Amino acid sequence: MINIKEKLKLVPTLPGSYQMKDKDGHIIYVGKAKNLRNRLKSYFTKNVSGKTAMLVSNIADFDYIVTSSELESLILEITLIKKYTPKYNILLKDDKSYPYIEITSEKYPRLRVVRSISRKKNTSKLYGPYPNVSAARKTVDMLNRLYPLRKCEHLPKKECLYYHIHECLGYCIKEVDSTTIKNMTDEIASFLKGNSKVIKEKIEEEMFKASNAMNYERALELKNMLKDIDITLTKQKIDLHHNYVLDVVSYTKEENYLSITIFFIREGLLFGKHNEILLTMDNEQDDLLQYLINFYEKNMHPKELLVPNELDVSLLEDYLKIKIAKPMRGDLKKLVDLAKENSEIALHEKLEKLKQDYNAKQEALEELARLLHKDTVSRMECFDNSHLFGSFYVGGMVVFKDFEPLKSEYRKFKISTDVKDDLSAMKEVLYRRYYRAIMENQVLPDLLLMDGGELQVSVAKEILDSLKLNIPIIGLKKDNKHRTSVVIDQDFNPLDIKADSNLFLYLTRIQDEVHRYAITYHRNLKQKGALASYLDMIEGIGSVRRKELLKRFSSLKKMKEASIEELKEVVSEDVAKRLYQALHERKEENNEKE
Repeated sequence: MINIKEKLKLVPTLPGSYQMKDKDGHIIYVGKAKNLRNRLKSYFTKNVSGKTAMLVSNIADFDYIVTSSELESLILEITLIKKYTPKYNILLKDDKSYPYIEITSEKYPRLRVVRSISRKKNTSKLYGPYPNVSAARKTVDMLNRLYPLRKCEHLPKKECLYYHIHECLGYCIKEVDSTTIKNMTDEIASFLKGNSKVIKEKIEEEMFKASNAMNYERALELKNMLKDIDITLTKQKIDLHHNYVLDVVSYTKEENYLSITIFFIREGLLFGKHNEILLTMDNEQDDLLQYLINFYEKNMHPKELLVPNELDVSLLEDYLKIKIAKPMRGDLKKLVDLAKENSEIALHEKLEKLKQDYNAKQEALEELARLLHKDTVSRMECFDNSHLFGSFYVGGMVVFKDFEPLKSEYRKFKISTDVKDDLSAMKEVLYRRYYRAIMENQVLPDLLLMDGGELQVSVAKEILDSLKLNIPIIGLKKDNKHRTSVVIDQDFNPLDIKADSNLFLYLTRIQDEVHRYAITYHRNLKQKGALASYLDMIEGIGSVRRKELLKRFSSLKKMKEASIEELKEVVSEDVAKRLYQALHERKEENNEKE
């Protein structure tokens, strides 16, 4: 901190981007500022809380880049965030791009659902976004059945099934009049803009035709289409009586959470909404700015964006190159207020859920501590094994604190090739974990969970006793249907935990997580290929030696035929002996099976 304070004195009072680093030199936060010195000083001289306090506690150093304007500093900030994905920045997840309905600009247009909008030419017509992808697909499916547009991505040499069922005009075998195509696309575009009259009349006409022809199945299908349209339109409750095409943004901040709501207004109708709740730094406006830039890089820019009056939007307007307005009265102001109300409701629901989850976890922790006669139980470690080829084992350890996973502390274990059963594998994993914990003075758990009954608990007790560790152990026993039915303590006594209690639920979640983790490790090894996976299990063989062995011998058969002297040409003598023994033991096992 002394070095940081000295370094702060040298920071210029110019605009730019700054990068906070942890003790390992990794960038953990990227920000921008009009005045670099003032902004950086604020982190270390002011009282901070929440996410900012967590950030400051992890800062070991900082760096900065001076720019000629605040807009340049924003562009640089976004670029660096994309490059380093710092843990304390607002990062938009990959799944936050919305689907759009596209009428393609080809000679014979197609109607389809698309997500990637950056590649679209200006001549293509896009409608959306559709927050519900199934609604978008259902709409396209309905329109494609009503209008015989082209369905194929590339025109085939002869007509397909769509032509014979009258859902395509046969663009591949004949020239279709452009006026016919334009009439169809105009009607579709009108419907996608909110005018359902023409299409409803068309469906009703088709429905009566089908009914008169006693094709009742088709008539019912068309009747359901009408119902779907009515339901869709009823959901669009706001009609502004103007053909506005814009997005409305508002937000709420409470208890270090930022709730952002975006309304999509298309042709004067509320087309849908998007809501996101995230942990925020002390300056929620900076986080909102960063979030909106990320969001609109993945989604289509509206013609206009409405925002609350208190928001400074000059940078956002310059960056996105769209019109941004702050309505003070009228229908548009009501829309901004309604978006804020939605953000408040979403945030209060989130906070209430968090509160309920917190209370449930606290009650479960207190119950667990009482059952184990301990003051508190916080950190829990759980183990599971998975075998490879029926004899080679891998191990997994997951760590939970207050029933929340600490994924950075999960561990995988390669187990010695001479281990032939689950209990021996578990002994090795437990010994290695806790011997290393003692040697390196690592944090020990308050509780050890075993995925199994008396045998697994006995093994854990044996290892902990040999290391003179006093850590409570519980076992999660399964019934004959492989479902966890009872929890036992280290003396094999069943604990009084009801199967429908929160405690039982949280314990079985940990059990499911360790099983998933071990199985995933096992599958990843198998995906490398049988030979590569087998070699990975030999002590002293890592990725480099494995590649050298595969390059030298090319197959498992040739490796088995090699002598220790030949193996020593690639690996050390000790490793060569272990490999030779393991290969020949496996050969004997295979012969016995045969």
